[in-house]
Formats: sequence, C-alpha cells, structure tokens
Amino acid sequence: MQYVPLGTTGFRASVAGLGCGGHSRLGLSRSGSEAEAEKIVQLALDLGINLIDTAAAYGTEPVVGRAIRGRPRESIVLCTKAGVREGDSRIGPDELRRRIEQSLRNLGTESIDLLYLHGVAAADYAHCVDHLLPEMLALKQKGLLRAIGVTEAFASDPGHEMLRQAVTDPHWDVVMVGFNLLNQSARERVLSQTRAQAIGTTCMFAVRRALSRPEALTELLVRLADGGHEALKSLDPAEPLGFLVGSSAAASLPDAAYRFCRYEPGIDVVLTGTGNPDHLRANVASILHPPLPAEHTARLRRLFAGVDSESGN
Repeated sequence: MQYVPLGTTGFRASVAGLGCGGHSRLGLSRSGSEAEAEKIVQLALDLGINLIDTAAAYGTEPVVGRAIRGRPRESIVLCTKAGVREGDSRIGPDELRRRIEQSLRNLGTESIDLLYLHGVAAADYAHCVDHLLPEMLALKQKGLLRAIGVTEAFASDPGHEMLRQAVTDPHWDVVMVGFNLLNQSARERVLSQTRAQAIGTTCMFAVRRALSRPEALTELLVRLADGGHEALKSLDPAEPLGFLVGSSAAASLPDAAYRFCRYEPGIDVVLTGTGNPDHLRANVASILHPPLPAEHTARLRRLFAGVDSESGN
C-alpha cells in the first residue's frame, strides 16, 4: 500500500480508501450478512487500507465499529458523516451533536478522525457554515473530532456548485469530491483550489454504473454526444472506450477508471466499495497500478472536456 498526507490533518492515509456506502454498502444492499460485511472491512485493513469511510445514512457504522475492534485505533483513519437535513428542514447544532454522539456509539470509539457534513447542497451551504460549523469546531476542541470536512451530492450536483463555494473558505480540512474519467470538471473547479490551499481530498464515484456496465456507458455517451459533445461521436459505438483496454494499457475499464483518478493531481485518496473480497483485491490492485499511458490520459481529457452534467452513476 502507498500512503500520502491527507491535507494538513496530520493523517497519513492509504491511497485506496474503503467506502462503506454506495450501491453495495459492504454487500448489505445485495443480501450480504453483517458478518460478511465485517470481513470486508477486516480484509481492507489487512491489505493496508487505513482510511475507512462510512456514514450514519449508510447503516454501516456498527459493522465498522465491530470490525475494527482489536486493531490499534491509532492505525486507522476513521471517517463518518452526518446529514444536515431532517426531511424538508435543516437541522440545528443540537441535532448535529446528537447525531455525532450516536455515531461515536455506533463506531465504539471515543473520537472520530474525520467528520464530514454529508451530501451538502449548495442551497444549504451557508446554513452549514453559520449554524453547524461552530458546533463541529467545539466538538473538535473537546477531542471528539480530529478533523472536519464536507461532501458534495455529486449525483445531483455534478458541476460542483457547493464545493466551489466550500474550497474558497478556510473552514474545511478535507473535502470529498466526485471525479471520474467521464466528468473531470472538478479538475479546475475544485482540485485547483484544494491543491493551492492544501485541503485534503477524497475521491468518490471513480467507478459507478456507467463504467462497470457496457450498456449504461453506451447510453450515456450517446446522450452526451447528442447534447453537443461532438468529440464523443468519434468513438466506436460497439466498444467506445476500448482503446483503454489491452496489454499496453489497462486490464479492464474499471481498472483504467481507478488509475485515471489515482494519478489526478490533487486527489489524495480514491474510495472503493464492495461486498466481494475478490472485487476488493482487484480494485486495490488497480489503484496501486502505474498510471495509464500518457497518450490515453490526454485523449480522455480531450474527449470529455466540458462534460459537467453527468456523474456516471
């Protein structure tokens, strides 16, 4: 495993992080048992992953808490998230504190290494700064949190409207950003700022539905081409990104997608989530592989320049 500084948090994080949400939720969404989910977390740790990313909304905090028992706590960068809404209403600081205290109990820990506000919409950002951030800073002062961050709702905000505000503020130690080879708009809108200000970054959506199911990729590329992205019309409809796969490039499209994100300047940790042990091993191997050939990376940049309307989900 390779490790990098996570912004100015003082953490050295594995370049591959275990995501405990997404479509899989450690396999729980696909009828896996909690015991099997715990084994996925333990396998991740055995592979050298030290950044574990969960959230109250995922329902996997208790699984993570049980899986890390007996492991040196200081060896794990434990990340979770608190939502900022209750139905149609925004929560206040008292409710945020209650949610964080529940997460501490779920995880069986005295402190959370990195607490994010979860899936914040642009319309809620000012409320988060004015009303929730002071409570986070107070809990950080008490030692219940070690670092604070914010995550975007990439599926509904693929142009990064919220994070474009957040990265201009001095408040956040880490941000979680949606980035993949299909939508690279974070490069200039988010990552240029995180690099300049030494904000840590974790990357979600490196591989989602469109990069793991050929029919979904074809559908998305046709939609983008019809929407004015002319460069995509040059791709072979039968195998649109086939140039990425082969002996001189990647073993598969997901392999290429993980490597593309891993070596994007400004990205510290690439998250991967699964309930399948072999899948986890393969994804970690991809993140640790060398970069894609330079000509393939350059071609991907040209092909998807200007795309900011799709998440790849």
